[in-house]
Amino acid sequence: MNSQCKLSNNTRDYVERFQYILDEMIDRMTSVELTESISESFIRQMIPHHRAAIEMSENLLQYTTNIPLQNIALNIIASQTKSIENMMAVYPQCRAFCDSARDIARYQRDNEHIIRNMFYEMGVARISNSIDANFMREMIPHHQGAIRMSENALRYPLCPGLIPLLDAIIVSQKKGARQMQRLLWQIEC
Repeated sequence: MNSQCKLSNNTRDYVERFQYILDEMIDRMTSVELTESISESFIRQMIPHHRAAIEMSENLLQYTTNIPLQNIALNIIASQTKSIENMMAVYPQCRAFCDSARDIARYQRDNEHIIRNMFYEMGVARISNSIDANFMREMIPHHQGAIRMSENALRYPLCPGLIPLLDAIIVSQKKGARQMQRLLWQIEC
């Protein structure tokens, strides 16, 4: 976290909770033991990623009075809860879908780079006394990470039930990132 000013009590409380959620997400995503199924590995890493977005949105909703941002946060909660349910539904068939050792190695190498970059960008997001702006500066790289993780997985053979879920993640996360970028620009101007 990068703060240039003295933070209010509310901002400190918000930032402390965000940092706790981020640290848990990092721990849960990096502790996933990757398997010979790219489909299974993706699901096992994306579920804690989505859960963190839900918790971060709930954290924001305790502080924000910005109605468009409240709507964005509520949409994140609803869409990512549904995405988790959908991934859990296809998990049994996806864990049985095996990939070549070469594909697994390439997927894991690229995925680790994407995840490390996302963790870094979220961790160094500028912090101000605008909790709304803080949330968006943190959540935009979170969304971009999900997009990149999904696009990376789609480069390989996947269990058929997972493919439309990845497409949905890409579409919803791109839309959410664009909405937040526009709103952040308005707030910061």
